[in-house]
Amino acid sequence: MNPTTTMPDTFAARLEHVQSRIREAAQQTGRNPADITLLPVSKTFGEAAIREAMDCGLQRFGENKVQEIVAKQAQLADTPAQWVMIGHLQTNKARDVARYATEIQSLDRLSLATALERRLQAEGRSIDALVQVKTSPEPSKYGLAPEELPGFLREVAQNMPSLRIKGLMTMAINDKNPEAIRACFRLLRQLRDQMREEAIDGIHMEKLSMGMSGDFAIAIEEGATEIRIGTALFGHRPYGDAYYWPESRKPDTENQPDN
Repeated sequence: MNPTTTMPDTFAARLEHVQSRIREAAQQTGRNPADITLLPVSKTFGEAAIREAMDCGLQRFGENKVQEIVAKQAQLADTPAQWVMIGHLQTNKARDVARYATEIQSLDRLSLATALERRLQAEGRSIDALVQVKTSPEPSKYGLAPEELPGFLREVAQNMPSLRIKGLMTMAINDKNPEAIRACFRLLRQLRDQMREEAIDGIHMEKLSMGMSGDFAIAIEEGATEIRIGTALFGHRPYGDAYYWPESRKPDTENQPDN
């Protein structure tokens, strides 16, 4: 499921192409395309590319690394750009996400939620959050284990008011078999439905963020409400995804200062 290698020359043309594919995937399953949000993923792309995207009406941008959010926030301070953290976040980076991001989609453990809550309280802010769930067997993928989700949601709801839980996020398996990819997305939808039935006070299960440039049509068929698109919009990157999701994980710096 690789992204198309031949792309239109301008961002506007690439955006229209992606939107056309969204409409097609939605219509094939009887969904309203308006119910599917596009989150452009601007990782590794600079100020000029983001300004071009903003000229097309986009304001929210997904980033994998905190240092890119900090740098781009400074470069684009004159714009209404909003930053969504979608990459794995170490607890010692919580301060900058609490200060600059409007949303985190990679909330995957209590230690991170605790660090973010403390920093958000200090900043006098609250942000939307999606819980990242591990639906793939790959060791390189991050996320909360499905069986841990109910307890995690209850803990956040009871003790972390600055984190507004809005739904779930996942990354599908990197596999050529579309049914293996589909199974990851289907599991996330089933978990969302189960959490809706539990009706935990303060927890809203509105969003399913799943699907990227190579597999978003399948994600839409399985109920995605938001797809995260980078390559199909911005073009090919100088770094591969391994730069952002390395096979060998770095240990989380739980006990190091986050300032």
